[in-house]
Amino acid sequence: MKNEQTIEKKRENMAQNNLTKDRNLFPRTLDIPEVLLKDIPCIQTGYLADGELRVWNGPRQEVLSPVWVTDDNGSRPFFIGEYPLLTEAEAFQALDAAAAAYDHGRGLWPTMSVAERIAHMEQFIFRMIEVRDRVVRLLMWEVGKSLQDSEKEFDRTIKYSNDTLAALKDLDRISSRFTIEEGIIGQIRRAPLGVVLCMGPFNYPLNETFTTLIPALVMGNTVILKPPKHGALLYSPLLEAFRDVFPKGVINVIYGRGRKMIPSLMASGRINVLGLIGTSTTANALKKLHPHPNRLRCVLGLEAKNPAIVLKGSDPDLAVRECVSGCLSFNGQRCTALKILFVEACIADEFLERFSETVNSLSFGMPWKEEVFITPVTEKGKTDYLHELVSDAVSKGARVVNQAGGAVHGNFFFPAVLYPVNPEMRVYHEEQFGPVIPVLPFEKIDEPIEYMINSNYGQQVSIFGSDPDQIAQLIDPLVNQVCRVNINSQCQRGPDTFPFTGRKDSAEGTLSVSDALRVFSIRTLVAAKQTDLNRQIITRIVQDHKSKFLATDFIL
Repeated sequence: MKNEQTIEKKRENMAQNNLTKDRNLFPRTLDIPEVLLKDIPCIQTGYLADGELRVWNGPRQEVLSPVWVTDDNGSRPFFIGEYPLLTEAEAFQALDAAAAAYDHGRGLWPTMSVAERIAHMEQFIFRMIEVRDRVVRLLMWEVGKSLQDSEKEFDRTIKYSNDTLAALKDLDRISSRFTIEEGIIGQIRRAPLGVVLCMGPFNYPLNETFTTLIPALVMGNTVILKPPKHGALLYSPLLEAFRDVFPKGVINVIYGRGRKMIPSLMASGRINVLGLIGTSTTANALKKLHPHPNRLRCVLGLEAKNPAIVLKGSDPDLAVRECVSGCLSFNGQRCTALKILFVEACIADEFLERFSETVNSLSFGMPWKEEVFITPVTEKGKTDYLHELVSDAVSKGARVVNQAGGAVHGNFFFPAVLYPVNPEMRVYHEEQFGPVIPVLPFEKIDEPIEYMINSNYGQQVSIFGSDPDQIAQLIDPLVNQVCRVNINSQCQRGPDTFPFTGRKDSAEGTLSVSDALRVFSIRTLVAAKQTDLNRQIITRIVQDHKSKFLATDFIL
């Protein structure tokens, strides 16, 4: 046992030396491209409530980037800004404003026509594009995402917003006609639900947040937006656009510690929809606080422990390429990441050799480095947690397969490939949400299936193979365990027109371009018996455009 610990210590030291040999890993401030330092530090002093940018003179949260900088005294996290630490009082100002703007469904925004709401949203998208560079820079600095991927996140968010508007136009066209059934005339449309609380995650603080924010707004709800702890500053360039484009109180943006503000909002019973991308622990705690659970609708994107199943006969290059990308894109800090790999025992050695070589060849460095793949992990203390997972696995029989695996330098954690993993290890069960990759061999296909049956999560799975019969036999049981089965490709969210949801503790509600419009609204209809009087009433209302709801206007 002592000899094994000595070998492990030597391996860690070797890995550490490999990671730190790049003298330019942490730059001096003067070496950072000047364009990336524009608007840094960003001192956010305002918040948006009731159509006003209100100045906050209280305490603010210091924001340190996952990126470290070096000076003569050593390396340290880079200070990039501050945002307000609001209190319950300011949170309730936002709630009052959102409730007044909704006004029990009588407000300007919920009674506005779909075409008018779309026009407002198109104007906002235009304003958003104008500040693209500022948002992208702040996104890169705040979460350590590569500059290239930060740009992709922004552009994907714009596309998602435009696609949502296109889907809403289609939905409204279908709803613009009358239906006559059993002597009843009816028009069925979708109506808003009320006040929505939107909270997004740090890993996609813009895109994932907007997948709830945009459909919630455009369906006529009013919104309180609480940006994530990591990813709050990037909303600063958008506040004026929110204020200028939407009627007052329709969108309110609050900053601060969620644990101090959000529970009271939920306990008030005045939140109608909770749109949360986060953890099931947080979601369950908030749901329990609501005094009227039957009035609360939840739209939740939660954890996942997505497995890959690599079968004999699979294309080894394809399987390795997709699994590396699936495990390590944005350092594995994605709910859709592959978080455990089951490899058929007869090909495990070959797969591991190829996989480890590919992992060790990945480029690492600062987010603005061209084609960089591994960047600093976002959360404070994350490297300690990941190191604990690796140490626990090694103490229970696994080894770190790749030479540099598990090396830590500042907020860098070089990916660690663990093999063979077993159920006694924490990493077998816990969602690591970072660059630790558990791999285990299997003899019988029932083994990965049993793992998924017993898992608390049920989002996606990836199958790598070439035998149609074998893959077909896997598809049928697996579609009843997860909500997406990927064949010879990594798990992923897109395209955004596909359903995105999960079973068990992985989701509640479905988020996609069209599904999101439905989860943030409810089918509502106007009905009347088919009498002469009723036909005359409906005809006059429609012809004279007396109602925004009861109408046959067709959006082109």
